[in-house]
This record gives sequence, C-alpha cells and structure tokens, in this order.
Amino acid sequence: MKAESMKIGFIGLGVMGNPMVQHLIKGGHEVSVWARREASAADAVANGATFRASPAELARHSDIVFTIITTGDDVEQVVLNGTSGENGLIHGLARGTVHVDMSTIAPTMARKIAGHLAIRGIDFLDAPVSGGGMGAQNGTLAIMAGGKPEVFARIKPLFELMGKTIVHVGPTGAGQITKACNQMVMVAAIQAVAEAAHLAAANKVDFARVMSAMQAGSAGSRVLDFFGDKMARRDFAAGIEARLHHKDYALIMDEAARAGAPLPISAQVWQQLNALMASGWGKEDTSNLLRVLEK
Repeated sequence: MKAESMKIGFIGLGVMGNPMVQHLIKGGHEVSVWARREASAADAVANGATFRASPAELARHSDIVFTIITTGDDVEQVVLNGTSGENGLIHGLARGTVHVDMSTIAPTMARKIAGHLAIRGIDFLDAPVSGGGMGAQNGTLAIMAGGKPEVFARIKPLFELMGKTIVHVGPTGAGQITKACNQMVMVAAIQAVAEAAHLAAANKVDFARVMSAMQAGSAGSRVLDFFGDKMARRDFAAGIEARLHHKDYALIMDEAARAGAPLPISAQVWQQLNALMASGWGKEDTSNLLRVLEK
C-alpha cells in the first residue's frame, strides 16, 4: 500500500539516516530535517528536505517524526529537553502526531519517553532496525516495532519505504527487546566465527578454505559470510563500528540484570567486547574480536 503524502520530520542523518530520508522523499513525502551541525544535513537538503532550526521547529512542521540517534540519553535530550530546554520535539509536536524512534536504546528509556509524550496526546513507537548502512541504502532493513497496533498500522506504509521485513512485536519497549535479542545472537555468532578462525590458524589451516566448507554446511550464515570473510582477509576496517555493538551489549546486560535473566554466553561475549574496546579498536569493525583472541 502506497502511503499518502505526509509531513515527516527526521533527526539522525548518519550512515543509516541519510538513505532513509532519501527513501521517504522518493516516496513523495515532505521531509524536514534537523542536526546539531547544519552541515550534516547537506545531503538531505540537496535531495529535497527542508532544514529546521530546532527539534521543536521541525516538530511543528511534522505529523510524524523519526529519530535514529546513537544513545538513549541523546534521544531523551532531543525529545524532552532540546538544546536549551524548550527546543525538544515534545514542545512542537501536536496532539495526534507520532514520534517513531528507530535508535537502539534501553526499553526503559523507550517507555519513559512514550509516557511523557502520552500525557500530551502524542503517540510513540520504538522501532529499531537491523541491516546496517547497506540495508538502509537498499531499503531492505528489518524493522521491529513496539507500540499500539493502530499506530503501527498508520506508520507501516512509511516503514515499507525503508525496510523489507517489518514486524509489530508487542507493546512499547518490545521493539527494543527484539533488537537486543537480535544483537545477542549476531555478536555471539561473530565471536564464534572469530574462535573458529583462531583455531584454524593455531593448526596452520587456511581459514578461507575452512570458511568455504562451512558456508555449504549447517554453520552457514550471513554472519559467517560477512565477518568470516573480513577475518580471512584480515580487513578490520569498520563495516559497523565495534563501539556500537559494545554499546548495545551494555544495554543487554543492564536489561538482563533488571529482569533477573541469566545470559551466560552473552556475558562472555560482553567481556570480549570490553577487551576489544580496551585495545583501542572501538572505531574499527567487530571482526576485531579475532585480534582480541590473538592478543
């Protein structure tokens, strides 16, 4: 179903956000953008978006606002406080509008923001994504949304411009729980690939050949294809910076502590990510988990 033209605000013009904005513009929507540094919005403006002076100003020109920002504190600042106390989205969004946060943040933060917005009659979805910059460019992101079903149905035509797999997983916070589960499995798999590469090297067996055999077997996966290839070629330049997976695991372990849910494998992977960060590789790729083992 094609979405009718809407007034959309978008904040978070990074590797993911810029191509997402372009998909919304190509979908026929009127898009406003804001960034702390106006230069960061240059590509979006060149493609037809309008730059606004503050989050509140952007909100006043929007029926729906998307955010995709690094941390929960950043999202809280943009939504509730703004850069000087009265410039947050909440000060510009009208009753009946929707804020869709596509960042990866703590479920408790998502619920906190939703509660503040609900007091003013503003709806909220937490809708984190998986698929990286390539998925954003190709419009093939996996989008996992939490919130009211009727609000999800309203936003789904916009999600379809940005993603391929779009799932409403439950109430507010459920999207963030789903993203946590996604990250747990993915990064644990990266660690497993690193250990396989390390074992192969310890026995003087070419991991590229090992990997080609594994890819045809039950261990075959996208994680093996992408990260295994980087390890085999010793290409540790960032696809997604490892510091972001480290940030995600901090959220996962905090949520596990809150819920009293033991996560023994994730706890070990968390320690390996800590070691990666301590080695100064946070802005490089998570495939550096191999070098943690070697070190």
